[in-house]
Amino acid sequence: SKINMNKAFQTELTKRMEAAKHMKEEDKLYRYNGLLYPTIMCSPENLKELETFEAREDDIMLAAYPKCGFNWMIGVLHKIVAAATGRSNENPNNHPKFPPMLEFLDPAKQKTLAAAPSPRVVGTHVPPQNFPKSFFEKKTKILVVFRNPKDTAVSFFHFTNGNPVLPTAESWDKFFSDFISGEVPWGSYFDHALAWEEHMDNPNVMVVTYEYLKENLSEAVQQIASFFNCSLSEEQIQTITQESTFKAMKENSKNSHGPMSNVFFRKGEVGDWKNQFSDAQSQEMDAKFEQFLAGTKLGAQLQYDVYCK
Repeated sequence: SKINMNKAFQTELTKRMEAAKHMKEEDKLYRYNGLLYPTIMCSPENLKELETFEAREDDIMLAAYPKCGFNWMIGVLHKIVAAATGRSNENPNNHPKFPPMLEFLDPAKQKTLAAAPSPRVVGTHVPPQNFPKSFFEKKTKILVVFRNPKDTAVSFFHFTNGNPVLPTAESWDKFFSDFISGEVPWGSYFDHALAWEEHMDNPNVMVVTYEYLKENLSEAVQQIASFFNCSLSEEQIQTITQESTFKAMKENSKNSHGPMSNVFFRKGEVGDWKNQFSDAQSQEMDAKFEQFLAGTKLGAQLQYDVYCK
């Protein structure tokens, strides 16, 4: 049953958190194919097995750099699928049916997922060049969520300090320089952005920003549902929107994420970076954005001048 799945997920999360407490900080991350991963959540066995993961054309795929709204949107996608398919027994408020990230699934869970009925809701933090190949071969539709890099960095800083499976940052200044150079779990924000820039004209990829979601949630729900060919009534869209505000999701995460809910759903604000960045850091990030994303379609969609100046 759903409740038991949830209990099992929480028990496993708690077990991993406990294991993390006995680990040396320097052992918490390791490198695989050039990217840093959290050892406890993404073992090399998981990642090796994922290379041959069989995507389906009708998978509902979510990709996001860490702290760009992944946990928020995976909940929204579960609700959209439940409404469109009538699979209401999913109790989407209490997802995770599986840990939401493909790279968190051990080989046995990947086999379970391989047998799960369509449509499957799957997600990842890895950049597209590290995806299982079959997602692009099968032309699976992929929703990509991005957030302005200044708020992303601050959220990531609080997350790495609040989550025992990740190393605790020595200081904000040290974390900031690691973030700028991409020495953080799942790699460089800017490399992710450039990799997705290559897919901006791909009809099977839809990019949406955290800031857009905050301001236009009901339009976004409608657009995302259409993108995945899920037909919803106006009433369903409104219900999903009301259940999916950050505040509502944070409240529900007490069920889905237990004691970790405040770590996964912290503030959910736009512009929090102003409380953390020095002027020098702000300028350094501006220069980095200019260098990587000036003149790109994704750069324009991020509305950097609106949210980061």
